[in-house]
Amino acid sequence: MTTVHWILGASGGIGSALSRRLAGPERSLVLSARDETRLQALSDETGGAARALDVTDAAQVDAAAEAIIAEHGRIDGIALCVGSILLKPAHRTSDEEWRQTLALNLDSAFHVVRAGAKVMLRTGGSIVLLSSAAARFGLPNHEAIAAAKAGVIGLATSAAASYAPRGIRVNVVAPGMVETPLSEPLLKSPATAEASKAMHPLGRLGNAEDVASAIAWFLDPAQSWVTGQVLGVDGGLAAVRGR
Repeated sequence: MTTVHWILGASGGIGSALSRRLAGPERSLVLSARDETRLQALSDETGGAARALDVTDAAQVDAAAEAIIAEHGRIDGIALCVGSILLKPAHRTSDEEWRQTLALNLDSAFHVVRAGAKVMLRTGGSIVLLSSAAARFGLPNHEAIAAAKAGVIGLATSAAASYAPRGIRVNVVAPGMVETPLSEPLLKSPATAEASKAMHPLGRLGNAEDVASAIAWFLDPAQSWVTGQVLGVDGGLAAVRGR
């Protein structure tokens, strides 16, 4: 049976890597992002159906979930691959920056979990969210993003408990610094890039495929006994003390 997977934030570095990894005749992909041009290019490349939306808008997420059910009859897996990076201490973070960080990282996760749970109640399925190593390990100047991504972990573990009886699995991937278009401005300086590498015990930055591989693992029905987990794909940053 062909499975149906919905990837939100599909046009980003991690989302596009996941879309390419999952593309194939055994899956029907629905790809969502705000940038319609990039989304259509990815759709043409992978064969996934493009459905543009703003994941911070709950009504758009709900409408898209219902439309996918109307067209395909089910959704087997959902991956939310959106995020942002704000490196500022609390005293330099404006109210607007705080609200934007929460909207993009935490509000979006709640919208996706709520919409996904509604349409998966009868069939079960897998929902995968993105957190961050910064939510599990204190890093300076990460207050807003760490708070938002820690909220994602709390949301996911509670939802995993709520929906386990309905066969809905909810898990989290928590990356370290990953080389994507989102992080490119931070890594332009060779000194900054080297310092970031040195923070990760495995001695390198992550790439989009590292994270996409972990998300795909959680989405796979073979992991039907895995829920409520947070998988650090972070070069050891949050769990291992470097030398």
